[in-house]
Amino acid sequence: METQTHKAHRPGTKTEKKTKGRGKQSGFNEKAFAPKSGRRAEREGRRNVEREQTRLHVPLVDRTPDDVPPPVIVAIVGPSGVGKTTLLKSLVRRYSKQTLQEAKGPITVVGGKKRRLTFIECSNDLNSMIDIGKIADLVLLMIDGSYGFEMDTFEFLNILQAHGFPKVIGVLTHLDLIKKQSTLKSTKKTIKKRFWTEIYQGAKLFYLSGVLNGRYPDTEILNLSRFISVMKFRPLIFRNSHPYLLADRIEDLTPRETIRASKGKCDRTVTLYGYLRGTNLRQSTKVHIPGVGDMSITSVKILGDPCPLPDADSEKRRKLSEKKKLLVHAPMSDVGGVIYDKDAVWINVPGNFTRGTTDVPLGEGEKMVLDLQDVDATLADTVSRSQIKLLGSSSTPLTVEAHEDEEDHESLANDVEVDEEGTDGSEEEDHSVEDKDEGITDEDESDSGLDPGLGDRGRISSRKVMRPISGPSERERGGADVAFADSDSDLGDGDEEWDDRGNSPPLDLEDDSGDLSGEIDGTDGDKVAGPAWKENLSVKAAAAFAEHARRKRRKDWMGSIYSSHLTPRQVVNGEGEVSHEEDPSDIDDFFRRKETFGQKDDELDRTKDILSLESLREWENQATLDSLRSAFITGHHVPADGVVTEDEDGTEGGDFEDLEADESRQPPPPQDIEATRAAELAAKKAELKRKFDEQYDDPEAAKMDFYDEKKEEINRQLQINRAEFEGIDAEARALVEGYRPGSYVRIELSNVPCEMIEHFDPHYPIIVGGLLPSEERFGYLQVRIKRHRWFTKILKTNDPLIFSLGWRRFQTVPIYSLDDHSIRMRMLKYTPEHMHCYATFYGPVSLPNTGFCTFNSLDGQTSMFRVSATGVVLDVDRSTKIVKKLKLTGVPFKIFKNTAFIKDMFNSALEVAKFEGAHVRTVSGIRGQVKKALSKPDGAFRATFEDKVLMSDIVFLRAWYSIQPRKFYNPVTSLLLSDKGRWSGMRLTGEVRKEQGLKTPLAVNSTYKTIERAPRRFNALKVPKKLQAALPYASKPRAMKPQSEKTYMARRAVVMEPEEKKAVALMQQIRALRKDQVVRRREKQSERKAAHRKKAEKEEALRADKEKEKRKEIMRVAGLKSRQEMEPDEGRPKKRRKT
Repeated sequence: METQTHKAHRPGTKTEKKTKGRGKQSGFNEKAFAPKSGRRAEREGRRNVEREQTRLHVPLVDRTPDDVPPPVIVAIVGPSGVGKTTLLKSLVRRYSKQTLQEAKGPITVVGGKKRRLTFIECSNDLNSMIDIGKIADLVLLMIDGSYGFEMDTFEFLNILQAHGFPKVIGVLTHLDLIKKQSTLKSTKKTIKKRFWTEIYQGAKLFYLSGVLNGRYPDTEILNLSRFISVMKFRPLIFRNSHPYLLADRIEDLTPRETIRASKGKCDRTVTLYGYLRGTNLRQSTKVHIPGVGDMSITSVKILGDPCPLPDADSEKRRKLSEKKKLLVHAPMSDVGGVIYDKDAVWINVPGNFTRGTTDVPLGEGEKMVLDLQDVDATLADTVSRSQIKLLGSSSTPLTVEAHEDEEDHESLANDVEVDEEGTDGSEEEDHSVEDKDEGITDEDESDSGLDPGLGDRGRISSRKVMRPISGPSERERGGADVAFADSDSDLGDGDEEWDDRGNSPPLDLEDDSGDLSGEIDGTDGDKVAGPAWKENLSVKAAAAFAEHARRKRRKDWMGSIYSSHLTPRQVVNGEGEVSHEEDPSDIDDFFRRKETFGQKDDELDRTKDILSLESLREWENQATLDSLRSAFITGHHVPADGVVTEDEDGTEGGDFEDLEADESRQPPPPQDIEATRAAELAAKKAELKRKFDEQYDDPEAAKMDFYDEKKEEINRQLQINRAEFEGIDAEARALVEGYRPGSYVRIELSNVPCEMIEHFDPHYPIIVGGLLPSEERFGYLQVRIKRHRWFTKILKTNDPLIFSLGWRRFQTVPIYSLDDHSIRMRMLKYTPEHMHCYATFYGPVSLPNTGFCTFNSLDGQTSMFRVSATGVVLDVDRSTKIVKKLKLTGVPFKIFKNTAFIKDMFNSALEVAKFEGAHVRTVSGIRGQVKKALSKPDGAFRATFEDKVLMSDIVFLRAWYSIQPRKFYNPVTSLLLSDKGRWSGMRLTGEVRKEQGLKTPLAVNSTYKTIERAPRRFNALKVPKKLQAALPYASKPRAMKPQSEKTYMARRAVVMEPEEKKAVALMQQIRALRKDQVVRRREKQSERKAAHRKKAEKEEALRADKEKEKRKEIMRVAGLKSRQEMEPDEGRPKKRRKT
């Protein structure tokens, strides 16, 4: 069996065929896809270039950090009853494998290795839709498939268009209510077409068939979640320039006694928690909470990430039971039975709860309650009974003493939180404890202030390492306890390092507690031989101290300036600062130190080196200069004899290793300057060679277009910004550039209205939007506005309008105007139809090109379309005046040839003097000018005209009156109401009268009256007799004089016989019948003509269409012929015409 050989696998014919076919396709056959004609190739090339251009967009700086980006906000929006909550629970279950009983507020889950998602449900409220539209990165727009689109959906889409359009995915629900397959197919097609019209062609639309077990099918949710996980987002301009935060938790920190004394009507101190987004947030930045108002930040603090991204270490540490249960952060919901309210943490235990039940799995809140009930001792008693050893081989555990200092007691209770598994004595945990306690020196023991007779007892406060520049302190000279580890593994293998040290004068260190090794081993008299590194401790300590005294410490100017409240003079003098930083190895804060800011005797000016004449004179020696020559690039690195010289203290340069100092504070290892310079030169040459190769091989490819250049410039600037703050402390960096987006922060706000806490509802989002310095002030804004085509009413000047501009929602009174040929801004009483106009109003300043939308009312009971207008900000505090047309009328009371006296236009001579030289005009079109005021009557003036005016003419003067918008600003405070959708601002007087049932008051002079005008009688034209005689005969007037005497026909009397009377009457009747017959015949003839005309028009239209088609065909054939003659196809010679 052992010698049996297996036959090699013999591939079959199928594999041979595949290999054979693969061998033929050695490369891309260009001839197979080459166009036959050059025109077609040119057309395809142009098409490819156009497609490439449509793909490009203006590059924007993405300020989202790459390492820890903030969670993506996914908003679920739709009308009531469409299935928003069901979709939210299904998605949360898909990502976290947990079922939410009640979903309220933002819910953050981990969606992948580098992506977290924050789901939030948008209620069917206009204020919520406005706020969600400003912060959502992705919108799941839900549509009821059985009903169709609703007005709320279109309103939300218009809000998105005004505030920067995020990514939108449509979700079609309630399709299970449509039973007929053909109807379902046509419904999907119709809704998809309309959805593409509103968003863009090709927008993604998902179909959810029905609900199973209270949620949507897992397969459909899986497809939707996969699409969400891979979606890319483009930064929006407004969000990319403002910091903002979606609060997922709120707490009230106001003292209970203050609330009780004021009966709950005092301003509150509130903290908001959430992920920071947008740009960096500085503590001095003012913020605006939509629905509340402007606030000032009291403090900002970065907290631990409650929903961190997974990494390799966290996945390894997770228990097997936690593998199936992923992390979800939803403080306002009932995750694990714990709900964070505005002022408390509620632990919900549903149903009947029995303490002894063990077969039912308990939630997080129930476990917390049981653990609190099981506590029978305080934390101090538990710590005092614990057997915690500082070192693995220590003989006595740490003990706790009662101290008078309350701060020390609190630090002990908070800091002694060590895993009890550390007392097992295993090697791994011993080493981990010892590693944290490396670097304990005699100075640590001397500062701790413990009695030597207490043995191995933990410190009450953290060690404080004090190393003065001038030398050891009095306590160190007098002697103190020297504590070292018990084995070589504590401090590493350092025997060779200590053996190579130079000999320095010894320093006597006397131990008050006797022999060191005897104390550690638990014996007092017998001296046990210790390891090699314990020999000559005094010499080694002196050498280490001398090395530390010579080493220059790097000053952290950034931390001293930005992280301190001292003046610059105090910072330079070193007042109030700690001599050394806290050891970073104390991660667990087990030891705490007391900061002492008193004046030290050995304190020196650390900003300048102390110079003495003796030290400067030694540089005059040539031997000293020659010894330093090798330290420069031009010098020799190795002397001629090959012997490395030692320093004055007898140690080789750079050979000392400080075992006490932490790795982060150790100086960088010495680098070979020549090797570094050579590496930089080689990298520079490689870059130049790469550029030369690119230009030589393909010069056109090396050229970058505008798009690539912009992207490269943006990336280069981002790298510079990141490198600038790379080595700065996190706190100092936050003070300089602000808190970075992606961090989970706690913002404390003071003077918050109490109604926000009393009427808090987690279903409505709380957004903290940062304001730019220019947005904190108020002024006049000029915007370009257009009334929405679906809004039925017309917008009138000085009618109140609700604006959604930036983070704010406010009510103001705009004035509409139009640019009158770039001469003046003329006021409009109403907005024009289907056209943009200008609007000027008083409000908070916003940057130009900021979009906005307006509403007449935010009431949800309104049945019509609520978005009244949209627009964009043009300018701030523009100096152009808005003028209104003013017509003054008057009548002449005395007329001369071309001059007339006008009255009833002005009231005094002063008013006339102001309008001297103004142009006037009559109704008939005669132009004139105001000359001078008359003495009597008051307000009358003399005016000249280009022709003689009549007494019946009306003279009017057209003037322009400057107007200013009213300073009215009313913020929408919807979050301060118990009913968030019932906010009401300033109303028109007509609305108030309608509500109260009042009639409109009528002024007597404003009522319409019938105007009775006397008929005008015009005189006959009189031509003088002299002029008549001079006129030719054809032009002479032919007016005949009326005859004074009656004629014979008028004077005679006609007496008819009865037969004649009958004959005349009969003739009159016949004439009347004939007249009526003619009228009816003409009417019928007109009807026939109209029908004939209609028929002829139809025939003429058909004839015209045929003629048009015929002309088209003729022109098409002619075009083809001319094209063939001008550009013949390739490979075909031009045909010769036969002659």
